[in-house]
Amino acid sequence: MSLKAGIVGLPNVGKSTLFNALTKAGAHASNYPFATIDPNVGVVDVPDARLKRVHELSDAKAMVPTAFEFIDIAGLVEGASNGDGLGNRFLSHIREVDALVHVVRCFEDSDVPHLAGDVDPVRDVDLLEGELMLADLEVVEKRLPKIEKKARLEVDKQTVREHELLKRVRRTLLDERPLRTMALGEDERKRLRAFGFLTLKPVLYVANVGEEDLGSYAASRHYRALQDKAESEGAGLMAFSADLEAELAELSESEAADYLAEFDLQRTGLDRLIRETYDLLGLGTFFTTNENETRAWTFKRGMNAYDCAGRVHTDFQEGFIKAEVIPFDTLDAIGSIRKVRELGKARIEGKDYPVQDGDLILFKFKL
Repeated sequence: MSLKAGIVGLPNVGKSTLFNALTKAGAHASNYPFATIDPNVGVVDVPDARLKRVHELSDAKAMVPTAFEFIDIAGLVEGASNGDGLGNRFLSHIREVDALVHVVRCFEDSDVPHLAGDVDPVRDVDLLEGELMLADLEVVEKRLPKIEKKARLEVDKQTVREHELLKRVRRTLLDERPLRTMALGEDERKRLRAFGFLTLKPVLYVANVGEEDLGSYAASRHYRALQDKAESEGAGLMAFSADLEAELAELSESEAADYLAEFDLQRTGLDRLIRETYDLLGLGTFFTTNENETRAWTFKRGMNAYDCAGRVHTDFQEGFIKAEVIPFDTLDAIGSIRKVRELGKARIEGKDYPVQDGDLILFKFKL
Protein backbone atom coordinates (compact mmCIF):
# COMPACT_ATOMS: atom_id res chain seq x y z
CA MET A 1 0.00 0.00 0.00
CA SER A 2 1.48 3.30 -1.03
CA LEU A 3 -0.87 6.16 -0.22
CA LYS A 4 0.64 9.62 -0.49
CA ALA A 5 -0.23 13.06 0.85
CA GLY A 6 0.76 16.07 -1.23
CA ILE A 7 1.81 19.30 0.47
CA VAL A 8 0.45 22.19 -1.63
CA GLY A 9 0.10 25.93 -1.37
CA LEU A 10 1.17 29.20 -2.94
CA PRO A 11 4.87 30.15 -3.01
CA ASN A 12 6.37 31.45 0.25
CA VAL A 13 3.74 30.00 2.59
CA GLY A 14 6.11 27.62 4.41
CA LYS A 15 5.58 24.40 2.46
CA SER A 16 9.23 23.43 2.11
CA THR A 17 10.00 24.50 5.68
CA LEU A 18 7.24 22.18 6.80
CA PHE A 19 8.53 19.37 4.59
CA ASN A 20 12.07 19.82 5.93
CA ALA A 21 10.81 19.52 9.48
CA LEU A 22 8.73 16.45 8.63
CA THR A 23 11.54 14.54 7.02
CA LYS A 24 14.72 16.38 8.05
CA ALA A 25 15.51 15.96 4.36
CA GLY A 26 16.99 19.38 3.77
CA ALA A 27 14.66 20.13 0.87
CA HIS A 28 15.41 23.41 -0.87
CA ALA A 29 13.48 26.25 0.82
CA SER A 30 13.87 29.81 -0.50
CA ASN A 31 11.75 32.94 -0.59
CA TYR A 32 11.04 33.00 -4.31
CA PRO A 33 8.61 31.16 -6.59
CA PHE A 34 9.47 27.71 -7.91
CA ALA A 35 12.16 26.98 -5.30
CA THR A 36 10.63 23.51 -5.42
CA ILE A 37 10.31 22.40 -9.05
CA ASP A 38 10.49 18.63 -8.93
CA PRO A 39 8.56 17.32 -5.94
CA ASN A 40 10.53 16.19 -2.90
CA VAL A 41 9.40 12.86 -1.47
CA GLY A 42 9.79 12.00 2.20
CA VAL A 43 8.79 8.93 4.19
CA VAL A 44 7.73 9.71 7.77
CA ASP A 45 7.13 7.42 10.71
CA VAL A 46 3.63 7.55 12.19
CA PRO A 47 3.81 8.43 15.91
CA ASP A 48 1.77 5.91 17.88
CA ALA A 49 2.16 5.38 21.64
CA ARG A 50 0.28 2.07 21.28
CA LEU A 51 3.21 0.51 19.42
CA LYS A 52 5.56 1.18 22.33
CA ARG A 53 3.01 -0.32 24.74
CA VAL A 54 2.55 -3.49 22.65
CA HIS A 55 6.34 -3.81 22.44
CA GLU A 56 6.65 -3.45 26.21
CA LEU A 57 4.19 -6.32 26.68
CA SER A 58 5.93 -8.63 24.21
CA ASP A 59 9.30 -10.39 24.13
CA ALA A 60 10.30 -8.88 20.80
CA LYS A 61 13.81 -7.57 20.31
CA ALA A 62 12.96 -4.71 17.93
CA MET A 63 10.13 -2.21 17.39
CA VAL A 64 9.21 -1.06 13.88
CA PRO A 65 6.76 1.82 13.27
CA THR A 66 4.61 2.17 10.19
CA ALA A 67 5.16 5.03 7.76
CA PHE A 68 3.73 6.84 4.73
CA GLU A 69 4.83 9.39 2.15
CA PHE A 70 4.60 13.15 1.99
CA ILE A 71 5.21 14.88 -1.35
CA ASP A 72 6.32 18.54 -1.42
CA ILE A 73 4.73 19.93 -4.59
CA ALA A 74 5.84 23.13 -6.36
CA GLY A 75 4.09 26.36 -5.35
CA LEU A 76 1.18 27.25 -7.61
CA VAL A 77 0.58 30.58 -9.33
CA GLU A 78 -2.54 31.93 -11.03
CA GLY A 79 -2.97 30.46 -14.50
CA ALA A 80 -1.63 27.01 -13.58
CA SER A 81 -4.66 25.35 -15.17
CA ASN A 82 -3.55 26.92 -18.46
CA GLY A 83 0.04 25.78 -17.98
CA ASP A 84 1.37 29.10 -16.65
CA GLY A 85 4.37 28.98 -14.33
CA LEU A 86 4.91 25.30 -13.59
CA GLY A 87 1.19 24.68 -13.93
CA ASN A 88 1.13 21.48 -15.97
CA ARG A 89 3.79 19.86 -13.83
CA PHE A 90 2.09 21.07 -10.64
CA LEU A 91 -1.26 19.58 -11.66
CA SER A 92 0.27 16.27 -12.73
CA HIS A 93 1.95 15.93 -9.35
CA ILE A 94 -1.34 16.58 -7.56
CA ARG A 95 -3.04 13.86 -9.62
CA GLU A 96 -0.55 11.34 -8.22
CA VAL A 97 -1.37 11.90 -4.54
CA ASP A 98 -4.35 10.65 -2.52
CA ALA A 99 -4.95 13.64 -0.23
CA LEU A 100 -3.84 17.26 0.02
CA VAL A 101 -2.22 19.09 2.91
CA HIS A 102 -2.90 22.70 1.92
CA VAL A 103 -0.50 25.04 3.73
CA VAL A 104 -1.97 28.54 4.06
CA ARG A 105 -0.05 31.56 5.23
CA CYS A 106 -1.57 33.12 8.34
CA PHE A 107 1.46 35.10 9.54
CA GLU A 108 2.77 38.60 8.84
CA ASP A 109 6.48 38.98 8.06
CA SER A 110 7.94 41.79 5.97
CA ASP A 111 11.08 39.69 5.37
CA VAL A 112 9.01 37.03 3.57
CA PRO A 113 7.14 38.83 0.78
CA HIS A 114 3.73 37.61 -0.32
CA LEU A 115 3.22 37.41 -4.08
CA ALA A 116 -0.05 39.36 -3.78
CA GLY A 117 1.47 41.97 -1.50
CA ASP A 118 -0.61 41.19 1.60
CA VAL A 119 -1.77 38.22 3.67
CA ASP A 120 -5.28 36.96 2.91
CA PRO A 121 -5.78 33.21 3.63
CA VAL A 122 -9.21 32.89 1.98
CA ARG A 123 -8.05 34.62 -1.20
CA ASP A 124 -5.03 32.29 -1.33
CA VAL A 125 -7.17 29.19 -0.85
CA ASP A 126 -9.64 30.36 -3.50
CA LEU A 127 -6.82 31.00 -5.96
CA LEU A 128 -5.37 27.49 -5.64
CA GLU A 129 -8.75 25.77 -5.53
CA GLY A 130 -9.92 27.84 -8.47
CA GLU A 131 -7.07 26.50 -10.59
CA LEU A 132 -7.88 22.93 -9.54
CA MET A 133 -11.57 23.45 -10.33
CA LEU A 134 -10.71 24.82 -13.78
CA ALA A 135 -8.59 21.73 -14.44
CA ASP A 136 -11.50 19.49 -13.33
CA LEU A 137 -13.94 21.45 -15.48
CA GLU A 138 -11.72 20.87 -18.51
CA VAL A 139 -11.95 17.10 -17.91
CA VAL A 140 -15.76 17.29 -17.71
CA GLU A 141 -16.09 19.46 -20.80
CA LYS A 142 -14.05 16.98 -22.81
CA ARG A 143 -16.03 13.96 -21.64
CA LEU A 144 -19.63 15.20 -21.79
CA PRO A 145 -19.86 15.69 -25.58
CA LYS A 146 -18.48 12.20 -26.16
CA ILE A 147 -21.34 10.52 -24.28
CA GLU A 148 -24.18 13.02 -24.79
CA LYS A 149 -25.73 11.42 -27.90
CA LYS A 150 -25.53 7.90 -26.47
CA ALA A 151 -27.07 9.12 -23.20
CA ARG A 152 -29.97 10.83 -25.03
CA LEU A 153 -30.79 7.61 -26.87
CA GLU A 154 -30.83 5.79 -23.50
CA VAL A 155 -29.36 2.64 -25.04
CA ASP A 156 -26.98 2.11 -22.15
CA LYS A 157 -28.00 2.71 -18.52
CA GLN A 158 -24.39 3.10 -17.36
CA THR A 159 -23.82 5.90 -19.87
CA VAL A 160 -27.04 7.62 -18.81
CA ARG A 161 -25.92 7.50 -15.15
CA GLU A 162 -22.47 8.82 -16.05
CA HIS A 163 -24.00 11.64 -18.10
CA GLU A 164 -26.29 12.74 -15.28
CA LEU A 165 -23.48 12.54 -12.74
CA LEU A 166 -21.08 14.59 -14.86
CA LYS A 167 -23.76 17.24 -15.41
CA ARG A 168 -24.01 17.53 -11.61
CA VAL A 169 -20.22 17.76 -11.44
CA ARG A 170 -20.23 20.53 -14.04
CA ARG A 171 -22.88 22.51 -12.13
CA THR A 172 -20.88 22.17 -8.92
CA LEU A 173 -17.70 23.43 -10.54
CA LEU A 174 -19.48 26.33 -12.27
CA ASP A 175 -20.85 27.25 -8.84
CA GLU A 176 -17.18 27.44 -7.76
CA ARG A 177 -17.49 24.60 -5.29
CA PRO A 178 -14.89 21.79 -5.02
CA LEU A 179 -16.22 18.32 -5.82
CA ARG A 180 -15.48 17.00 -2.32
CA THR A 181 -18.47 19.12 -1.14
CA MET A 182 -20.89 17.10 -3.30
CA ALA A 183 -23.28 14.61 -1.69
CA LEU A 184 -22.24 11.39 -3.39
CA GLY A 185 -23.09 7.73 -3.01
CA GLU A 186 -20.25 5.23 -2.85
CA ASP A 187 -20.88 4.07 -6.41
CA GLU A 188 -20.90 7.69 -7.66
CA ARG A 189 -17.71 8.45 -5.78
CA LYS A 190 -16.06 5.38 -7.31
CA ARG A 191 -17.10 6.51 -10.80
CA LEU A 192 -15.67 9.99 -10.26
CA ARG A 193 -12.37 8.72 -8.84
CA ALA A 194 -11.70 7.11 -12.21
CA PHE A 195 -11.51 10.60 -13.76
CA GLY A 196 -8.75 11.73 -11.40
CA PHE A 197 -10.61 14.87 -10.34
CA LEU A 198 -8.36 17.10 -8.27
CA THR A 199 -11.00 18.76 -6.09
CA LEU A 200 -12.45 15.39 -5.11
CA LYS A 201 -9.35 14.66 -3.02
CA PRO A 202 -9.74 15.15 0.74
CA VAL A 203 -8.03 18.26 2.13
CA LEU A 204 -6.49 19.27 5.43
CA TYR A 205 -5.86 23.01 5.74
CA VAL A 206 -2.75 23.88 7.74
CA ALA A 207 -2.72 27.44 9.04
CA ASN A 208 0.95 28.41 9.21
CA VAL A 209 1.02 30.92 12.06
CA GLY A 210 3.94 32.87 13.48
CA GLU A 211 5.87 31.32 16.33
CA GLU A 212 4.92 34.25 18.55
CA ASP A 213 1.22 33.71 17.72
CA LEU A 214 0.97 30.05 18.74
CA GLY A 215 -0.72 30.83 22.04
CA SER A 216 -3.28 33.19 20.54
CA TYR A 217 -3.80 32.05 16.94
CA ALA A 218 -7.51 31.27 17.54
CA ALA A 219 -8.15 34.99 17.96
CA SER A 220 -6.28 35.92 14.78
CA ARG A 221 -8.45 37.32 11.99
CA HIS A 222 -6.42 35.33 9.48
CA TYR A 223 -7.03 32.05 11.32
CA ARG A 224 -10.73 32.77 11.91
CA ALA A 225 -11.25 33.51 8.22
CA LEU A 226 -9.59 30.22 7.25
CA GLN A 227 -11.61 28.39 9.91
CA ASP A 228 -14.87 29.67 8.40
CA LYS A 229 -13.68 28.55 4.96
CA ALA A 230 -12.79 25.05 6.18
CA GLU A 231 -16.10 24.66 8.00
CA SER A 232 -18.05 25.69 4.89
CA GLU A 233 -16.39 22.84 2.97
CA GLY A 234 -16.36 20.26 5.75
CA ALA A 235 -12.55 20.21 5.53
CA GLY A 236 -10.08 19.67 8.36
CA LEU A 237 -8.02 22.49 9.86
CA MET A 238 -5.08 22.73 12.23
CA ALA A 239 -2.71 25.51 13.28
CA PHE A 240 1.01 25.06 12.97
CA SER A 241 4.22 27.09 13.07
CA ALA A 242 6.55 25.76 10.39
CA ASP A 243 9.46 27.83 11.75
CA LEU A 244 9.02 26.44 15.26
CA GLU A 245 8.78 22.87 13.97
CA ALA A 246 11.93 23.36 11.91
CA GLU A 247 13.73 24.45 15.09
CA LEU A 248 12.35 21.51 17.08
CA ALA A 249 13.45 19.06 14.40
CA GLU A 250 17.08 20.02 15.08
CA LEU A 251 16.85 19.40 18.84
CA SER A 252 17.23 16.25 20.90
CA GLU A 253 14.07 14.68 22.31
CA SER A 254 14.63 16.16 25.78
CA GLU A 255 15.55 19.58 24.41
CA ALA A 256 12.47 19.58 22.21
CA ALA A 257 10.27 18.67 25.19
CA ASP A 258 11.67 21.60 27.18
CA TYR A 259 11.16 23.94 24.23
CA LEU A 260 7.55 22.77 23.78
CA ALA A 261 6.90 23.40 27.48
CA GLU A 262 7.78 27.06 26.95
CA PHE A 263 4.81 27.25 24.57
CA ASP A 264 2.61 25.14 26.87
CA LEU A 265 2.40 22.40 24.22
CA GLN A 266 2.24 18.64 24.87
CA ARG A 267 3.07 17.40 21.37
CA THR A 268 4.86 18.77 18.35
CA GLY A 269 2.80 20.09 15.49
CA LEU A 270 4.49 17.49 13.31
CA ASP A 271 3.04 14.64 15.38
CA ARG A 272 -0.42 16.16 15.10
CA LEU A 273 -0.02 16.80 11.38
CA ILE A 274 1.10 13.24 10.67
CA ARG A 275 -1.81 11.79 12.64
CA GLU A 276 -4.33 14.17 11.03
CA THR A 277 -3.05 13.30 7.56
CA TYR A 278 -3.05 9.59 8.36
CA ASP A 279 -6.73 9.87 9.31
CA LEU A 280 -7.43 12.02 6.24
CA LEU A 281 -6.15 9.20 4.04
CA GLY A 282 -8.55 6.82 5.77
CA LEU A 283 -5.73 4.76 7.24
CA GLY A 284 -5.55 2.66 10.37
CA THR A 285 -2.88 0.63 12.15
CA PHE A 286 -2.75 -2.97 13.26
CA PHE A 287 0.12 -4.65 15.11
CA THR A 288 1.98 -7.94 14.93
CA THR A 289 4.58 -9.27 17.34
CA ASN A 290 6.97 -12.22 17.55
CA GLU A 291 10.33 -12.87 19.17
CA ASN A 292 12.13 -10.73 16.62
CA GLU A 293 10.00 -7.61 16.34
CA THR A 294 6.84 -5.77 17.24
CA ARG A 295 5.64 -3.99 14.11
CA ALA A 296 2.93 -1.51 13.17
CA TRP A 297 1.23 -1.99 9.79
CA THR A 298 -0.82 0.48 7.79
CA PHE A 299 -4.16 -0.62 6.37
CA LYS A 300 -7.02 1.12 4.63
CA ARG A 301 -10.00 1.23 6.97
CA GLY A 302 -12.54 -1.33 5.82
CA MET A 303 -9.95 -3.98 4.87
CA ASN A 304 -10.58 -7.49 6.16
CA ALA A 305 -8.22 -9.94 7.85
CA TYR A 306 -7.41 -11.70 4.58
CA ASP A 307 -6.35 -8.42 2.93
CA CYS A 308 -4.32 -7.38 5.96
CA ALA A 309 -2.56 -10.73 6.05
CA GLY A 310 -1.26 -9.88 2.59
CA ARG A 311 0.18 -6.64 3.98
CA VAL A 312 2.44 -8.74 6.23
CA HIS A 313 3.41 -11.48 3.77
CA THR A 314 1.91 -13.14 0.69
CA ASP A 315 2.32 -16.54 2.39
CA PHE A 316 0.07 -15.36 5.23
CA GLN A 317 -2.64 -14.46 2.74
CA GLU A 318 -2.35 -17.45 0.41
CA GLY A 319 -2.28 -19.95 3.27
CA PHE A 320 -4.69 -18.06 5.55
CA ILE A 321 -6.39 -20.27 8.15
CA LYS A 322 -7.53 -17.84 10.86
CA ALA A 323 -6.49 -14.75 12.79
CA GLU A 324 -6.10 -14.41 16.54
CA VAL A 325 -7.17 -10.86 17.40
CA ILE A 326 -6.55 -8.89 20.58
CA PRO A 327 -7.91 -5.31 20.62
CA PHE A 328 -5.34 -2.86 21.94
CA ASP A 329 -7.57 -1.55 24.74
CA THR A 330 -8.02 -5.12 26.01
CA LEU A 331 -4.28 -5.78 25.98
CA ASP A 332 -3.50 -2.43 27.58
CA ALA A 333 -5.98 -3.00 30.41
CA ILE A 334 -4.94 -6.59 31.18
CA GLY A 335 -1.24 -5.94 30.68
CA SER A 336 -0.16 -9.33 29.33
CA ILE A 337 -0.70 -11.22 26.07
CA ARG A 338 -0.61 -14.50 28.00
CA LYS A 339 -3.25 -13.33 30.50
CA VAL A 340 -5.47 -12.06 27.67
CA ARG A 341 -5.46 -15.59 26.24
CA GLU A 342 -6.00 -17.23 29.64
CA LEU A 343 -9.02 -15.01 30.25
CA GLY A 344 -10.47 -15.92 26.87
CA LYS A 345 -10.31 -12.32 25.64
CA ALA A 346 -8.41 -13.15 22.44
CA ARG A 347 -10.82 -13.73 19.55
CA ILE A 348 -10.45 -16.13 16.64
CA GLU A 349 -11.60 -14.51 13.40
CA GLY A 350 -11.89 -15.61 9.77
CA LYS A 351 -10.96 -14.04 6.44
CA ASP A 352 -13.88 -11.62 6.36
CA TYR A 353 -13.25 -10.05 9.77
CA PRO A 354 -13.10 -6.24 9.35
CA VAL A 355 -9.81 -5.27 10.98
CA GLN A 356 -10.08 -2.48 13.53
CA ASP A 357 -7.56 0.25 14.26
CA GLY A 358 -5.34 -0.94 17.11
CA ASP A 359 -5.85 -4.69 16.67
CA LEU A 360 -2.94 -6.96 17.59
CA ILE A 361 -3.15 -9.88 15.16
CA LEU A 362 -1.47 -13.26 15.02
CA PHE A 363 -2.11 -14.84 11.62
CA LYS A 364 -2.36 -18.62 11.43
CA PHE A 365 -1.48 -19.97 7.99
CA LYS A 366 -0.29 -23.06 6.15
CA LEU A 367 2.53 -23.13 3.62
